[in-house]
Amino acid sequence: MSHTIETTKTGAATGRPRRGASQKPQGTGARDLANAVPWTLPALILIFGVVLFPAGYMIFNSTRKISVAGVDHGSVGFQNYLTVLNRPELPGILFNTLLWVASVVVLTVVISLALSQFLNKNFPGRQWVRMAILIPWAASVVMTTTVFVYGLDPFYGIINKFLVDVHLLAEPFGFTKEPVPAFLSSIAIAVFVSLPFTTYTLLAGLAGIPGDMLEAAKMDGAGAARTYFGVTLPNLRNAIALASLINIINVFNNLPILKLMTGAIPGYKADTTTTYMFKLLQNEQRIDLSSALSVINFLIVLVVVALYLWIVKPMKEVS
Repeated sequence: MSHTIETTKTGAATGRPRRGASQKPQGTGARDLANAVPWTLPALILIFGVVLFPAGYMIFNSTRKISVAGVDHGSVGFQNYLTVLNRPELPGILFNTLLWVASVVVLTVVISLALSQFLNKNFPGRQWVRMAILIPWAASVVMTTTVFVYGLDPFYGIINKFLVDVHLLAEPFGFTKEPVPAFLSSIAIAVFVSLPFTTYTLLAGLAGIPGDMLEAAKMDGAGAARTYFGVTLPNLRNAIALASLINIINVFNNLPILKLMTGAIPGYKADTTTTYMFKLLQNEQRIDLSSALSVINFLIVLVVVALYLWIVKPMKEVS
């Protein structure tokens, strides 16, 4: 009897599990993984075919010397990256990219904050107004931009004619003929097509704010402005962070708006890194340089997103 008790105590002291204790059978993890493969395999194939393989092939091309005819003349290491970075027009293009992303994202968030606050109130026809806000999002970006391109035409554009009729312009103006007005018009169009997603994201954030929190602020004597900036806006932190992050990525990689609005303008004064990459591929037939700039673009996006998440800290609790 004492021997049995001693054996049990020894087993407990050495950390060995007692007989009968529940243990996960050996190989269960491997079987679970094998059972999951048929369900995840289609998604993995899609990710490999649509994302990983093109990205890997792009990186491979960025280290090759490829002729205009598409002939691969061998590896050149990082020479394509150095060639792109030493281009004299690149500093101006990088400045345009920063201005493009910052202007569109900031204006979109500010206007969406006002729109979401308005659409969160009860008024006759609110449902119809909310549906109307979705139209720019439902329509193709190319189609929407094309409408603006023709509407801003100085000869037959309806927008130009309207601005002249209401005496905002003395005569029709070529918005798409010069770099600066074309670039500023592109920013306005980008804000227009970005508003629906951002507004609805902020509306969802407003719906998640407890009503008793707003009532408590009113009971404490806080006015409308103080309630908004002291209660509503801090509780929209995560919604604003999410909308801003997605807009940063979308706007940075946006090609159709600038391509349609500024594509006919000579030079690079209205280009961002994305449209410049397209010109390297289309006009100069430089697959290698375009691939190198694509990799640089990807790295810039990663750095910008990482900095944004580090500075904003969207998951930090509101105090």
